[in-house]
Amino acid sequence: MPHNKGLCLHAKHSAAAASGPRIVCEEMTLTLFSAELAAASMLAGLIGALTGLGGGVLLVPLLTLAFGVNVHLAAGASLISVIATSSGAASSYVRDGLTNIRIGILLEVATTLGAVAGALVASRLSTSVIAVIFGIALLYSAAKTLAPSPEPVPGTADDPIAVRLRLGGAGYSVQRVPLGFAVMAVAGALSGLLGIGSGALKVLAMDRIMRLPFKVSTTTSNFMIGVTAAASAGIYLRHGYVDPLLVWPVMLGVLAGALWGARLLPRVHVVRLRWIFSTVIVVLAVEMIAKGIR
Repeated sequence: MPHNKGLCLHAKHSAAAASGPRIVCEEMTLTLFSAELAAASMLAGLIGALTGLGGGVLLVPLLTLAFGVNVHLAAGASLISVIATSSGAASSYVRDGLTNIRIGILLEVATTLGAVAGALVASRLSTSVIAVIFGIALLYSAAKTLAPSPEPVPGTADDPIAVRLRLGGAGYSVQRVPLGFAVMAVAGALSGLLGIGSGALKVLAMDRIMRLPFKVSTTTSNFMIGVTAAASAGIYLRHGYVDPLLVWPVMLGVLAGALWGARLLPRVHVVRLRWIFSTVIVVLAVEMIAKGIR
């Protein structure tokens, strides 16, 4: 397992064990550190549930920059928390009828294949260049989110694939399914590489490419990210990048925040939701680019 300097803020490092360096923490220090992790993760889960990001995209920079956690361990914890986020928030959205389950299941094929491919190369490929590219992609998605929505064309028909698979919902049509499917494969690959749910690209694909309503895009994204994360989490676990001491407070915090966000979402105005989404994305983009060029 990679040595994690940031797992405990006041850790005592010991290299006495033959298996390699270990981290020994005093009980009160570990308890305080876990509480701080849970509180920060709850905020990430709340924002992730409201915006469709899933919380995972917030956790990797949060854990690495604020808590000094090894990036691979942060990615592993993030993937597990993304599964918790999706389980917590998505169940509420499905019950309330906000999620388009048919679209989610179709697009999950692309994201899962991409996630497995991304996770397989994650331990062999430098994340610096990927982080910069991903940061630029996030800035683009934030700009597109704030841009005026295209006016619906009267009488616009669903994509033929959408008609055949009955993907349309009440009051909206579904456009450009093949292009949305391709973008989802890229989102899945980034999920596996960076340990995130790639909710930003998923929301962008459904909102701007497939022309779904924004709330449908965010809720369907939350429905999908758990499966995407699960596809690559097993590979991270096999490589020793899932540390229980780090995972359990992060997972519980994100789950609590996700459930909270699911209750708030139906009462949040779409314009305000877009601004929250874009603000978070810009901050994360700057952090990712800065981390990649260091």
